[in-house]
Amino acid sequence: MTFHAISDTENDGFVLAVDDDAAMRRALANLFRSVGLRYETLSSAEELLALTPPDGPTCLVLDVRLRGISGLEIQARLRQRQHPIPIIFISGYADFAMGVAGMKGGACDFIAKPFRDQELLDAVHRALDVDRKRRAAESRVRALRARFAQLTPREQEVMSLATAGLLNKQVASAIGITEATVKIHRGQVMRKMQADSFAELVTMADALAVRRARALTA
Repeated sequence: MTFHAISDTENDGFVLAVDDDAAMRRALANLFRSVGLRYETLSSAEELLALTPPDGPTCLVLDVRLRGISGLEIQARLRQRQHPIPIIFISGYADFAMGVAGMKGGACDFIAKPFRDQELLDAVHRALDVDRKRRAAESRVRALRARFAQLTPREQEVMSLATAGLLNKQVASAIGITEATVKIHRGQVMRKMQADSFAELVTMADALAVRRARALTA
């Protein structure tokens, strides 16, 4: 897919806009173009669902009432596909029940037509920021997983027990090694995980979901 954008734009956001009204699609295209956003306007759910998601911060401006598959159904299908794209619903029918359903489904905003250009742009930038932060967090977790994979099985075990709150002697007793050996493993874990402090290592373990239950201390 080739996204439309002003040439030489520095903006790293993508906006997908789905509306079955041609005039609204033109208006949205003009608005996004005016601020240098990369965008693609689509007329149906089928067009959207056939796309490969853009590789970069993305948000979806989605009309609730579409011919055929509705906006709420699109939201449900994207959730099933595990595509966590932030959604901004727009609707010419300010239906409270729809708004509640959309927000419960994880939408960022629900905006009634007609809307002010700045109102929509503000919502788009908020949604792009949400996706930007999600992508950064996922990238960090991928890097942590790569470091964790470099640990030996024993080092992984020591990390999981130590970050659950066990003292060195308790870790040693739990896995049948000496306390001195536990200290060596902890040092290796800190180095390989690039943790500047034990508190940071605990945070890493939480992100990786590798902390053992404290029941092991009983």
